[in-house]
Amino acid sequence: MLMVYTIVFSEIFTSRWGGVQGGKTEFAVVLFVGMIVLNLFSEMLNRAPGLILSNANYVKKVVFPIELLPIIAMGTALFHSCISVGVLLGAFLLFNGYLHWTIIFMPLVLLPLIILTLGVSWTLASLGVFIRDVGQTIVLITTVLMFLSPVFYPVSAVPERLRVFIMANPLTFIIEQARDVLIWGRLPNFLGLGAYTIVALMIAWLGFAWFQKTRKGFSDVL
Repeated sequence: MLMVYTIVFSEIFTSRWGGVQGGKTEFAVVLFVGMIVLNLFSEMLNRAPGLILSNANYVKKVVFPIELLPIIAMGTALFHSCISVGVLLGAFLLFNGYLHWTIIFMPLVLLPLIILTLGVSWTLASLGVFIRDVGQTIVLITTVLMFLSPVFYPVSAVPERLRVFIMANPLTFIIEQARDVLIWGRLPNFLGLGAYTIVALMIAWLGFAWFQKTRKGFSDVL
């Protein structure tokens, strides 16, 4: 898919990033960063509505802290992301002969997104029990988010009148920060990450509270 996206967006749509001089290989590396962040978020959201449904025995027959299911799923998604980051760093080292020391900030960049995603996942896991069509709706939403995120294009390429919609996307800031620390060798925006983390913690708390409030009805519905 990375190969297909690179050909389509660099050759057909002729997307370009400022500062990228290495042709399609460099374009692919920059594109890959956006895909890693997007896939982490999308994988969790797409799985969340079915987490309780696919583990009904834990609800009805076994005493199990089912609020851990989204955390376990996040562990799986993070493992996939770590593998992808390893491939990305290997490709960057191969193409450029060096790595930026700022890559050490990548976990810090992903942390607020992880917190936010867990909060949304708790909510979706609960809703998925009561409203079975939530899963299909989320697939559509994550597809829309893919094109409304700066994965295939830089934010600077978006017209001013539309940029507010791109910036409102929770993935945009994280994708841009990930590119800064992995590709451009810049320090992350610590103030922005701090503000993002505070909002993410609030959403995570609300999502967890909603999950705990509604879990009493899971066994009846299942």
